[in-house]
Amino acid sequence: MFEFLAPFFLISLFLLACSFIWRITARKYISSGTVASAYDAWTQDKLLERLWGEHIHLGFYPSENKNIDFRQAKVKFVHELVKWSGLDKLPKGSRILDVGCGIGGSSRILSKYYGFNVTGITISPAQVKRARELTPAGLNCNFQVMDALDLKFEDGSFDGVWSVEAGAHMNDKTKFADEMMRTLRPGGYLALADWNSRDLREFPPSFFENLVLKQLLEQWVHPKFISIKEFGNILRTNKNSSGKVFHENWNIYTNPSWYDSIIEGIRRPFAILSLGPLAIVKSIREIPTIVLMNWAFRKGLMEFGVYKCRG
Repeated sequence: MFEFLAPFFLISLFLLACSFIWRITARKYISSGTVASAYDAWTQDKLLERLWGEHIHLGFYPSENKNIDFRQAKVKFVHELVKWSGLDKLPKGSRILDVGCGIGGSSRILSKYYGFNVTGITISPAQVKRARELTPAGLNCNFQVMDALDLKFEDGSFDGVWSVEAGAHMNDKTKFADEMMRTLRPGGYLALADWNSRDLREFPPSFFENLVLKQLLEQWVHPKFISIKEFGNILRTNKNSSGKVFHENWNIYTNPSWYDSIIEGIRRPFAILSLGPLAIVKSIREIPTIVLMNWAFRKGLMEFGVYKCRG
């Protein structure tokens, strides 16, 4: 019995030990402005970029090769989602909207390897500035500051819409889907990946799981999580959707990213040290949330949903 309870006891102690620091430094979602401020700070301190490269999202680890390099896994994720979603069926020159583009890592791959004309939008001015700095001249990428819930594009402006790990920051998931599908032309391709919870209505969280979810929401400016099935239904019933929506849980392929994101600090210690003592504090500050994320995804409390549909 003790062996069964031991992991929960240790994690509970871990949560209690971190709770004081978390309460002081919590990054709760209040509005889209808090999301912008958080990503401005993460971009300007350069810690994530130095450690993880140009891609903030998780990586794809093939079942036959779990030892793939962390940064290579992130690039592979882009190619795998392109192939799975059918986005690679679009011809060169196709117009792609990258919703929540970060510092442009995925946008540059979509342009460089597939010949797409990519428009990346993010709510963070600092990310747009850095994305422009990192993008070579001649690459068909442009970046704009824009709220994903209020896209300033005409209906049907894009042949494809791409979004990776942005939806978890959206307070209105239906509006998020509406805006993407509105700007997608009829017959166009949607490729989306996001962090989801399991179906909490069908399988309510325990007291301990509620504590974990609270920390995951409050530490990285997430207003709420919904299940893969719930968001799939939102896409399926959208008036601009073909109604044929496919989704999968890619936990098995992405979970190694969590520990790798911590191990990168050991592999590349000078990436942190070169930014000064404060960077060390900031990097340590993120570890508890990453550990909790790993636990939640490994136990199925959280799921990595991928979605594809046609306009």
